[in-house]
Amino acid sequence: MTENAAFETLYFEPVADGVVRVTLNRPEHGNGVVPELARDLLAALTQLELDRTVRVLILTGAGRQFCAGADLGEFQRYLTERHAQEQEPYNARVLWPVTQRIGSCRMPIIAAINGGATAGGLDLALACDIRIASTAAKMGETYIRLGLNPGNGGTYFLPRLVGSGMAAELALTGDIVDAERALQIGLVNRVVAPEALAGAAVELAARIAAYPRLALEATKQQLRHSWHTDLAGAMSASFWAVAALHYSDDLREGVAAAKEKRAPKFNVPRDTEEK
Repeated sequence: MTENAAFETLYFEPVADGVVRVTLNRPEHGNGVVPELARDLLAALTQLELDRTVRVLILTGAGRQFCAGADLGEFQRYLTERHAQEQEPYNARVLWPVTQRIGSCRMPIIAAINGGATAGGLDLALACDIRIASTAAKMGETYIRLGLNPGNGGTYFLPRLVGSGMAAELALTGDIVDAERALQIGLVNRVVAPEALAGAAVELAARIAAYPRLALEATKQQLRHSWHTDLAGAMSASFWAVAALHYSDDLREGVAAAKEKRAPKFNVPRDTEEK
């Protein structure tokens, strides 16, 4: 397992074999995103992606909120530094790179939404592959309340998860929905009690992490690629990904285990192999 560097605004820790939980750690500010948090999260994702023992990530927040989006105090200061038309938008400087990095990360990422996830904070969760919410969670694409449009991936992810009509309703009203409503409309995969959230996320992540990393990465890549192409394009890309995996020992083991009706013993890297 890679060493947990001394980040200012987050920490990460192994919670199961091949699973690392990344916790946003600005609870006194609702885990609102400031440049330091964006920098730390980008660096942590890069560091963890390079660690061959890590196969699945969990993203969550410390305290009572998952992420409140941009830190409003920092945002206000940024806007008053000089005329807004003379500077790049705040989201392009702070939030946009993080959302894009989560979406493009090679490893599957599970968002464990422990509390409020609004505006850019919701977009961070939407960029993850799977979302598990606590019953205490509240979610909303609340940019419109500030006089903004969703600027950090919401207009991309929302229609793909909840459909165009519901995405329009959420984005144009700025409504905040509770976890049960989020489950009904497909915004999250499942809802659990607050005390069960951490365990549910780890259990699901561990199930996924039991599979070979190359197969996990290829599956995530192909699922994301399918959003940008037609059936022929998706089939072509999948063909080449499958062809590459044909050379892996894990595929041979998987086929043999299925034929012999036993659990496969995939060659997944362990921390002990690094010592």
